[in-house]
Amino acid sequence: MSEEQAQQLMQQMQMLETYFADLSQREVTLIGVLRESIAAIESIKSLKLKPTSDALVPIGMGTYVQTKISATDKIVLNIGSGIAVEKNSDSAINYLEAKIKEIEVALNDVTSRKQEVVARLEHGKDKMNQLMEASSQNISG
Repeated sequence: MSEEQAQQLMQQMQMLETYFADLSQREVTLIGVLRESIAAIESIKSLKLKPTSDALVPIGMGTYVQTKISATDKIVLNIGSGIAVEKNSDSAINYLEAKIKEIEVALNDVTSRKQEVVARLEHGKDKMNQLMEASSQNISG
């Protein structure tokens, strides 16, 4: 293996490491969205059990206003691109459960891609070690 091939291998490994870091960040983001979705479903379910309850509403910069929730028959969902729709509790839960399934599919995809990248990185490291051994044998021999 020539020095040029070794440099190409190093560049490939650096690109794989960057890609791995990107995948890891996506995984963290997806897990956060998944947790938030599950928490939203649990909140809707608990509101259905106790229709009138106290709540804190964020108004910005870590500041909250205490309020009473008196009607839970209508839930407003952000469906993306700045669009929100009004749904009843059951429809909102169904929508969120469908989103959770999409997130789980995306999370599985990211996880399998990470495993592929790890395997390719290991293969590259093995190749680099072989190159180093061959190079040291050529120098000493």
